[in-house]
This record gives sequence, structure tokens and C-alpha cells, in this order.
Amino acid sequence: MRAMTNHSWVEEFPGAATVCDPNGIVLEMNQKAAENFKDDGGLKLIGKSLFDCHPEPSRTKLKELLERKQVNVYTTEKGGVHELIYQAPWYRNGKYSGFVELSFAVPSVIPHFIRD
Repeated sequence: MRAMTNHSWVEEFPGAATVCDPNGIVLEMNQKAAENFKDDGGLKLIGKSLFDCHPEPSRTKLKELLERKQVNVYTTEKGGVHELIYQAPWYRNGKYSGFVELSFAVPSVIPHFIRD
């Protein structure tokens, strides 16, 4: 399996990008995602189910997101590194096609601007 090659911009994106179909099957991942999930198989996860990679309650949350087509955004911290996780449905020609997850490191305090 290879990382994304049809979308060259994402290969050197400093965050992880993973794409799945509506059933949770991994379709694509960039090199950063492969590195992040190397203990789970890295690029060998392409073609595999995300449900096999998640324990409860994450598995139930994933099922709900895929069914409801809802955006899910949160932050995590591990080893002092803060990450933003952005999970959202993606569409091809207007048809729901699955989910994309972007995750990348962010500062522990992020400036917030209100723009009118």
C-alpha cells in the first residue's frame, strides 16, 4: 500500500490526513498519518476497517459520526504535545463518500480573533 499520491499537496502537509469510505474502510492516508499509526500497521491500514483500530467508546462514536455525517472537532494532549483533531464528512459529486480526519500539533494556547 502507498500513501496518497494523487493529492501531492497533502503528502508534505505537517499533519496527518486519513480518508475512509462510509463504512469506515481506510481509503488513503498521507505519510504523517502512516507514521502516527505505525504501531497499528501504518500504510497497511489502507483497505482495513477503522472499527478494528478503535476500542469502545471510540468505536460507537465513530459509528455515529459515519451515520449522522457530523463534524467532530476536539483537542488532545499526549507527551506534552497538543493536537487538534478535525473529522468531517467528504463528498464526491454531491454524494456522501465517507470521512476525512486531519490531525496536527497546535500550541497549548491558541490566539482567538473575532472578525466582523
